Amino acid sequence: MITVNADGLVPLEASVNSVFYRRPSPGEPPYVEEGDQVNEDTVVCLMEIMKCFRSVSAGVKGKVEKIFAESGKLVKKGDVLMLIRPE
Repeated sequence: MITVNADGLVPLEASVNSVFYRRPSPGEPPYVEEGDQVNEDTVVCLMEIMKCFRSVSAGVKGKVEKIFAESGKLVKKGDVLMLIRPE
């Protein structure tokens, strides 16, 4: 189920405590930038949990409005990583 906030945006939240990464490796470009169009299956970030990496998909078709999480930093379960405006 997709949750939409009062502004009509879909918050993408951390599902577990983990380290957030915006890019696949240090020399690569970020998966997404603010303003990018995404589909449900577009990979938007990586989450590192105990040295295991998990790709995270947008889960909704739309536009990335705001990215809150900082790459390489710890995020806690429930933290909003980014907001997506659904189409």
